[in-house]
Parts: sequence; structure tokens; C-alpha cells
Amino acid sequence: MSGGPVPETERVRRIWDAHAGSYDRGIRLIERLLLGDGRRWVCSRASGNVLEVGVGTGLNLPLYPEGVRLTGIDISPAMLERARRRAAGLGREVRLVEGDAQALPFPDASFDTVVCTLSLCSIPDDRRAVAEMKRVLRPGGRLLLLDHTRSSSRPLRALQRALNPLFVRFAGDHLLRRPLEHVVAEGLRVERAERHVKGMVERVSARKEPLRDA
Repeated sequence: MSGGPVPETERVRRIWDAHAGSYDRGIRLIERLLLGDGRRWVCSRASGNVLEVGVGTGLNLPLYPEGVRLTGIDISPAMLERARRRAAGLGREVRLVEGDAQALPFPDASFDTVVCTLSLCSIPDDRRAVAEMKRVLRPGGRLLLLDHTRSSSRPLRALQRALNPLFVRFAGDHLLRRPLEHVVAEGLRVERAERHVKGMVERVSARKEPLRDA
């Protein structure tokens, strides 16, 4: 094997494979302190043919409305295995796919809803991932996001800036991102955007503009 540097996407895959067994336990405190009902807020708005990008261990699976047709994609085989077990335990039918959010393996305009929770913070090229989510959305389809973001509080933002290199190096986790900026840059129409906990958590609902009649 080469002794050269590991490409960032492969490095992130290895991080999540290594943490798959402890992820659910480790995220509990963050859920209580920061996220509140964020997962439910996102998943309850999903409808039709739904893609979840960064499905992880499947923590969102019990929160989707009945009747949605659900596909989940993740870069980590170990995380997907846990999602598979969770889906079986819930009796929830879901198609689980190993793949890269930066190059989604689906045709254009395949989904009515795309969901992404707590994943854009660790995808190496988050702008490209948002562009891919837009691509696979049908015209008029909805993009639903939940993530931690750079704080609206100057002291907290300074702390995030100081900690960011360590988080990126050891967890592949970026503290200073704000996915809403990419949503706007990609031309999606923002229906609702909420910031919580001094701006460190953001929820976004946006639409891909429908095709215009000639």
C-alpha cells in the first residue's frame, strides 16, 4: 500500500467506520443540548420518494411519515450495517446504498424530498454535496437540512474557530460551515430557515424551482 496521504473522502469514511459502534451513544448528549426536536422537524416534512443523504445508523428512520418511499445513502459500510439492523427492528422498508454524497449514484430528478441531518459538517466538499442534492430533486421537490453551524455569537464563533482545526483533523467535522449559504447559491428557494442555540444549529426547508412552461 502507498504511504502517501489518504484522500479526504477516504479519511472521512475510515473515521465513520471506526465510530459506528459508539455513534448512537455519543450523540445523545448533543441531541439533548443542541438539537431538540430538530430531527422530527425535518423528517415530518418529508413526502413521496425520499432520499436521506448521510443516513448513518438510521436514527431518523422512526421519524418519517408512513407512506414515504425511503432510500438512504452513506459513505460508511459500518454505519449502514447499523441502519440496516435498525430498519429491520422497526419493520421499516428502506433501500440502503453505500455511496458518496459528492457524487450521488442516482439519475437527475429522482426524488420528491432530499433529507440531510448532521452530515454536511463532515462531507469534504459540502457545496458539491448540496449541488448533488439539488440535481437529484425533482422540480418542485423539497430539500430539508439540519446541521450545526458557525454561531451567530461572536465569542462562541471565536471558540469554534479555535477548535475547528482539531475537529477537522480528528473527527472530519467542520465547525464553521453554514449550509444555507450553499442552498441559496444553488438557486433553491428557501421556505423556512431557523437558527437555534445562539445560531449553532440551523434547520432549513427549501424548494427546487419547478420547470417553467415554454
